[in-house]
Amino acid sequence: MAARLILFDIDGTLAYTHGAGRAATRGAMLEVFGTEAGLAAHKFGGKTDLQTLVELLGPLGYSTETITAQMPAYTLVVERHMRAVIGEFTAQALPGSLALVEALHHRDDVLLGIVTGNVSRIAPLKLTAAGFQMDWFPVGAFGDEALDRNDLPPLALERAATHYQQTITPAQVIIVGDTPADVASARALGAVAVAVPTGFATREQLRASQPDVLLDDLTGFAAALDL
Repeated sequence: MAARLILFDIDGTLAYTHGAGRAATRGAMLEVFGTEAGLAAHKFGGKTDLQTLVELLGPLGYSTETITAQMPAYTLVVERHMRAVIGEFTAQALPGSLALVEALHHRDDVLLGIVTGNVSRIAPLKLTAAGFQMDWFPVGAFGDEALDRNDLPPLALERAATHYQQTITPAQVIIVGDTPADVASARALGAVAVAVPTGFATREQLRASQPDVLLDDLTGFAAALDL
């Protein structure tokens, strides 16, 4: 049987950091762009960090091209701010997530990766703070690499094929997330969509997005996917 590539979202799916990301984003936006631009009311769920910046800064006259050009510098600054503040917040693994990922990591028929709206330098900080080990996720695609979340799974799939040195088709991929945007990104790739209402969307909102599997949390993931 061909191995399955499982791509996990972070916030609201694997872990919750209780506002650390918003605090780090605020500090970085003020430092790089000179404004937090309505960040307090912004809804992050399902968005890439690049999309968040475009939505917040666009009305102030910043073009998408200008913001994209600033992303390499921004990622370094937001990493510094996250390192400074993350100890002030409680980072927790969400129900079933830590045990699931650790168990899957030891299986030869499962390949693991991350697809997240977080920039690449923030994702490891959130995961390790919640108790995950980064070597469990050797590949990923991140929120500084695309404006549209649908563009991230193909990047992760390409990187997984290279890292694991095997052909991986979209039909072998399972994308796990907590928002309709995660489900949509799975549909765009042709992957299996698994949704959990442990983050930014309600069970009803997720059901309306028509995932292949809708769970209460990740405790029942392996049984539901016959893994």
